[in-house]
Amino acid sequence: MAAAPGDQRIAVPIDDPNADTEWNDILRKHGVIPEKPPSPTPMIEEAILQGRRLAHENRLEGKDLDELDELEDLEDDEFLDQYRQKRMAELNNLQKKSIHGSVYPVSKPDYQREVTEASHKGPVFVNLTSGTGTNVESRVLSGLWRQAAREYGDIKFCEVRANQAIENYPDRNCPTILVYSKGEIVKQVITLVTLGGVRTNMRHIDDILAGVGAVSESDMRIIKRRQAAEDAEDERLAGKSIKTGTAGRSKLDEDDDEWD
Repeated sequence: MAAAPGDQRIAVPIDDPNADTEWNDILRKHGVIPEKPPSPTPMIEEAILQGRRLAHENRLEGKDLDELDELEDLEDDEFLDQYRQKRMAELNNLQKKSIHGSVYPVSKPDYQREVTEASHKGPVFVNLTSGTGTNVESRVLSGLWRQAAREYGDIKFCEVRANQAIENYPDRNCPTILVYSKGEIVKQVITLVTLGGVRTNMRHIDDILAGVGAVSESDMRIIKRRQAAEDAEDERLAGKSIKTGTAGRSKLDEDDDEWD
């Protein structure tokens, strides 16, 4: 960099102010260039190590008692027993809270009591179903509603024909999910289009439950289902990779045959 006319200062050549050179060290010492910012590498490495430590410490999360028993020869007895005690406490707690276990059919006269008033004791999930038998999404949600009621016996699930609960409610809006808490509607989902359409599954229902605070993200039932889905996806990708590799080898074999 050239000095301006009349400027008596010496122009200091600077190629890369962040380079680790002896010249740059001299310039930094005299305040000509700023100190080099610390490298992010150590922080990144520490974050990776911390992530690995947490993954190792939580490796038994989501496993039920049978799965824990299968790990007796692989895990420390004391560590394994801690998780057994934790699982048993969770199961006992769920059994105490499981006062429902099935879907409550609700009619308009008892809606206020069974839904609005009942939501003061805990969240109430309502499925407004279609009045016709041709609404596929409505049939899908009714099946998931029954499964959710069995698995989440600590939560109240209700079902009512939409046109019986709300006069002239359009069938195109069915199914509709209404979530009540403390006498108020805190969430509504109109049709399954924002979930998975006709492919909506229990993971979508889990997300709704966790989203309104009806269950915790760390709930054993949610973790177990997510891990099962992740395992299934890993198997699918592994199978796809094997098929792709086999197809590639077959193509190479064909090419070899041509050259023969």
